[in-house]
Amino acid sequence: MFPLRDANPRHRPPIVVWLLVLANVLVFFYGLSFNSEREALAFIYTYSFVPQAFFEAPGANFYRLFSNIFLHGGLAHIAGNMFFLWVFGDNIEDRLGHLGFLLFYLIGGVMATLAHGLFSPAAATPLIGASGAVSAVLGAYIVLFPRQRVLTFVPPFFLFWLPAWIYLGYWALIQLIEAAGGLAQADALSNVAWWAHLGGFAFGALSVRILARAKGGSK
Repeated sequence: MFPLRDANPRHRPPIVVWLLVLANVLVFFYGLSFNSEREALAFIYTYSFVPQAFFEAPGANFYRLFSNIFLHGGLAHIAGNMFFLWVFGDNIEDRLGHLGFLLFYLIGGVMATLAHGLFSPAAATPLIGASGAVSAVLGAYIVLFPRQRVLTFVPPFFLFWLPAWIYLGYWALIQLIEAAGGLAQADALSNVAWWAHLGGFAFGALSVRILARAKGGSK
């Protein structure tokens, strides 16, 4: 299932969402500009999050907690993340304010990255992608707007308006099932950082009301 849009009106332009999408797109195309695959991989390994390297030298690798959330491994990867951010991020920015949303997004990305690292501390595979930070946005959305409707595309050609709590609850359940399956199969390899998704989602769900109250925007 894929969200196309929600029925939740916003009250001001989502400037930070636009800037985050732009920043991710610019970094993505910068990554495509290298003359060789070796240079591209060096760029990825410099700014991605590698759990093994981070836990061996946290101070020297601290910047990776932030930089990895602006890297993506392919067009489908960045398109999916940015579309989810576009659909759900504007209303969270509306509630938290521009600066509050930016801090929320970045901290959500860091918490998601750490969640991934804690469940695979010896992994040498680089983690990249905004999905952890976007998952924090999804966690915030299900708490603040559980009854708002989301226009959902179900392949091959079905469209449904679903309450956000059903759509995002189903999404979170899939992440939990996949993450638990990975724990049950210790040697299984996955290209998806399920625990990063769950960590970001949990952070967003648990923190957003506190942040909204601090902003003076809770309802």
